[in-house]
Amino acid sequence: MNDLNMDPKPHYMKWQVIALLDFVTIISFENIFYPFQNQGLSVVVSWIFLLFAYVIPYELIVSQMSLTFDNQSGGLASWVRHGSNDTLGYWTSWMYWIQSVPYIVDVSNSVIVSFSWIIFGNNSLDRRMSTFSFGLLTFVIILIFILLENVFKNSLEVLSLIGGGAMFVMSVLFVLLAGYAVTHGAHIATQPMNWAAFKPTFSLKYFSTTGLLIFAMSGAELAAPYIVQMRDPKHEFPKAMWLLALMTAFLTIFGTLSLAVFFNANHIPHDFKMNGPYYAFHLLGQSLGVGKLLMYIFAVVQAIFMMAQLAVLLDASSRVFAGDVADKFMPKWLTKTNKNGRPIHSYTMTTGLSLFLLLLTGTLPNINTIYNWLLNINGIISPYKTCWVFFAFIAVRWQDKKFHSEYTFIKNRTGALLVGGWCLAFTFVCATLGFIPQEAAFGTKLFDHQLLLNFITVIVLFGMGFVMPILRKHEINKELN
Repeated sequence: MNDLNMDPKPHYMKWQVIALLDFVTIISFENIFYPFQNQGLSVVVSWIFLLFAYVIPYELIVSQMSLTFDNQSGGLASWVRHGSNDTLGYWTSWMYWIQSVPYIVDVSNSVIVSFSWIIFGNNSLDRRMSTFSFGLLTFVIILIFILLENVFKNSLEVLSLIGGGAMFVMSVLFVLLAGYAVTHGAHIATQPMNWAAFKPTFSLKYFSTTGLLIFAMSGAELAAPYIVQMRDPKHEFPKAMWLLALMTAFLTIFGTLSLAVFFNANHIPHDFKMNGPYYAFHLLGQSLGVGKLLMYIFAVVQAIFMMAQLAVLLDASSRVFAGDVADKFMPKWLTKTNKNGRPIHSYTMTTGLSLFLLLLTGTLPNINTIYNWLLNINGIISPYKTCWVFFAFIAVRWQDKKFHSEYTFIKNRTGALLVGGWCLAFTFVCATLGFIPQEAAFGTKLFDHQLLLNFITVIVLFGMGFVMPILRKHEINKELN
């Protein structure tokens, strides 16, 4: 018998699964709520502008970079390392990994909120639970998921399919049913709903909140380490990115218009970012005569979706962190893997830094403020990380003759460099403006407190990156002696 027939059949990930996997990590139904609260109906113009001037170029850049380095396990870190040098590759891997920590805490918070709506059926979580209990429960959820990551195989793909698919269905359902409600006599809450209502007001607050839009739409490069699991990456990966862009466009533009049906864009509830999605499905259910049914269905889907995000984040970010980092920068103990190939000590550091963030949130007055502050932190740190995508693209296109890709975004070198440079500059400026607190008035104690927390968080999370090479150098000296 031919031994080749005994080889197990290879398992390939379909491009639709890759798109859903990225959809899980990039944007969800709740991601349209905080931009709506920050910018009102004018955010529709922001979404459309970003779609064509930023999102589509971004995701096609990811396609080219992923196919240029399709044999590298480190994803974005590999792109920068091979396009420039080991030092910048290290900083990319560190920033990519560290930006996931606030998001992990934020997603864990969302898991608690979703279960509170399933159990209580209302927005009473802030009254029922202290900030200490909220932080403790968040920490427990993170620990549980880290343990589950190392017990269940294929949990990533299964949860992504269930969570991403169900959330996209619920998002489409909300838009379609909102349209149905309007055509059958439902009153539109935002008045007047004319062209003037969509006109952006260009101010410091407007630009300081744009980082959250970038945070909501970025993350396509998380799929890069999984490109080796595709049957035909050359044709399938760009398809996945286009599908991702279409899903993102549908949710952001039509989802926002649907919100304007049920909420007055000029008078939005103060806890809209935390509880808005549940309010939305509650109001939709009332307009259709089914009471709280849709709200409970959404709460269950949201819980599954958020748990899927935790699975993806804990798996993919740790793979990037340990996958392709120069030996001289990272301590051996941090990149050590267990018998399942998991970088177990990077999970330990994730837990410790999550605890640090939770201690900071304990200084804030209530759960709603904690929820909003963590969102704003993500609007700073995540765009700074995204800058490396465009830096890597510029570095590769600058050295066109050195690198070959099965797919090329903008064949003209000058045009490619201009687009990459625009995306890099825009992302960096929006991230920097994100330091300005968005939920507190200038000059108040809460504004000063949140501004201080923003700087402390960024300095500690990014500053830890300076510590790792020092520890590695000490480790090498110890080995030599």
